[in-house]
Parts: sequence; C-alpha cells; structure tokens
Amino acid sequence: MAEPVSPKPEGPDFSKGDGLLPAIAQDAQTGEVLMLAYMNAESFAETLATGRAVYFSRSRKKLWRKGEESGHVQRVRAVYLDCDADTILLKVEQVGGAACHTGYKSCFYRQVTPEGLKIVSQRVFDPEEVYRK
Repeated sequence: MAEPVSPKPEGPDFSKGDGLLPAIAQDAQTGEVLMLAYMNAESFAETLATGRAVYFSRSRKKLWRKGEESGHVQRVRAVYLDCDADTILLKVEQVGGAACHTGYKSCFYRQVTPEGLKIVSQRVFDPEEVYRK
C-alpha cells in the first residue's frame, strides 16, 4: 500500500530558488534525461495549460517555448515534483528527435573520461540548418 503523502503545496514552491526551479526533461518512453532547464510560475502554468514544455530562459530573461524556433517541441506526458516541491520532472515526448540545440537527442551527449570529454551520441540534426536567421 502506498504511503500517505504529507500535506504540501499543490504545486511547485516557487518561493525557493528566487522564483526559478530546475526542471528536468526526461524521455517518457526510454527514461533518458534529455535536458535541464528552469521554470517560473508562469512557464509552469503555461506548460500545464498547453501540454507543451515552456521554460524560463535565464539568459534571455523571458519565457522559452521549447521548439518555437526549431519545431522540436516537447509534448508533456506527465509532471512530477520532488519531495521538497523545488524540482520539476517533465516526462516528455520529444518531437523531432533532439532536445539539444546543438543537434543531439540529449543535452548530456558528452561523458567525462580520464582522457577528457568524449562524445557518446550522434547528432540528429545540423544546428546550422535548423537555426538559420
């Protein structure tokens, strides 16, 4: 039988992290971690309302609708919170095969080895082609 959950806020606790919480995107089918980004209350609410991942870009200081330029959107299949309600896990369907702006399926395509960084994945797309401006 499942353990009862202690009463906590009904959603993420955005009072922590200066209003920005880490959000992990995980492939809903394979469990592979695709990326880490940040969400604020507005991006979280839009994600729930639309079913598409929306993050907060710390560098641009605005909402980042994943795939708005590339078309590689993330369809949210489930949302989880950690025990402290200060980390968000999105289980997603990654449209276009790649979550990383560098063209890899996952942003975690490099492994640290004694010899240095080793690329352990193959590019899915050429960023020069996708992000033409």
